[in-house]
Amino acid sequence: MENGAAQPVIVAIDGPSGTGKSSTSKAVAAQLGLSYLDTGAQYRAITWWMVTNGIDIEDPTAIAAVAGKAEILSGTDPAHPTITVDGVDVAGPIRTQEVTSRVSAVSAVPEVRARITELQRSLAADAEHGIVVEGRDIGTTVLPDADLKIFLTASAEARAARRSGELKGADVASTREALIQRDAADSSRKTSPLAKADDAVEVDTTELTLAQVIECVVTLVEEKRAGK
Repeated sequence: MENGAAQPVIVAIDGPSGTGKSSTSKAVAAQLGLSYLDTGAQYRAITWWMVTNGIDIEDPTAIAAVAGKAEILSGTDPAHPTITVDGVDVAGPIRTQEVTSRVSAVSAVPEVRARITELQRSLAADAEHGIVVEGRDIGTTVLPDADLKIFLTASAEARAARRSGELKGADVASTREALIQRDAADSSRKTSPLAKADDAVEVDTTELTLAQVIECVVTLVEEKRAGK
């Protein structure tokens, strides 16, 4: 496919956990020659830093006071996305249950969101060919002027089954409960809640295979590019 003359395109993909955001976003970016950014990994990275440095996660004031300290670098190659904190590769450590259970609390602190949002906007601005940015508030808050906004959804059951498949041996029922709790926390927080932008295209992935979701999103991006 000839992308030589294509305009850089900024694609925002939002939605709750277990809808296939990461797999879809990475594949779409790779297929279309775009950069890729997993914004959730950045929030996990700052949470990992807080936990590692003994910051009291129950105290938003303590979190706010050190929100600017960690140096977070995201590599945006979809074939090999990387993330480091103060020069340490944290791609593995940020996926632990210890971080997962605390990320909503850290992410809800306005100073943390302001810091990470700034990082995300600069990465999007620097993406030469365009970028696929996935998260929870990209289309609404981070990149409200994105060329294309997509909101992925799926039933809680489907999401729990996928997520427990990723977390080998996890119990589907408890995974479903954790997902519902996290959705509630992320949707009800005051600063940049998880929400569908008015101009986003909703894609329900409950009955779709990953390949079908990728195909659907690639088509949407190509249509947007063609219409530019």
